[in-house]
Amino acid sequence: MDIYATLFELIDMRSFSNLWYWIALAVLWSTASHFVLGVPFDLALKAKRHGGERMRDFEDLVRINTRRVLNIAEVSGLLLTALAGAVISTLAITGFVYDVEFSQAVFFMAFPMLFVAAINIRMAQRIRDREISGEALVATLRRHRFYVQLIGMCAIFVTAMWGMYQNLVTGPLGG
Repeated sequence: MDIYATLFELIDMRSFSNLWYWIALAVLWSTASHFVLGVPFDLALKAKRHGGERMRDFEDLVRINTRRVLNIAEVSGLLLTALAGAVISTLAITGFVYDVEFSQAVFFMAFPMLFVAAINIRMAQRIRDREISGEALVATLRRHRFYVQLIGMCAIFVTAMWGMYQNLVTGPLGG
């Protein structure tokens, strides 16, 4: 028996039964919920707790990242939307029509991130237009973080259900 065949039989290389996929999914969502609009959420908590210069630093960082997000959306928004639509459509078709499990796995990671990107842009616009600052900014980012976490929980649940289904249908030996 070939050593590669033995390894691939021992270590399941399919996406939904691979531990590395689930680790990557967990890292994706923990990072998305920790960096709210590109700002580490612990800075918001420290700014609220200590105020003063920490609050000004936090507000500056939020303002910089808000401008960055809005600039990307205004300059490249149409191109990025078209590209994201093409990639998501390709993943959906190859994954669910042609039954490519890797495409399904990437789709379940990428598709919910489109919603996160959309609410990031909307939140950046709201912060800029209303000139939110101080503790109101912390509260706004806390609410935004909750919505990102809600999307993440739903995405992880749907991914887990689909992954279990795929593992039951395919079986342990790839049948």
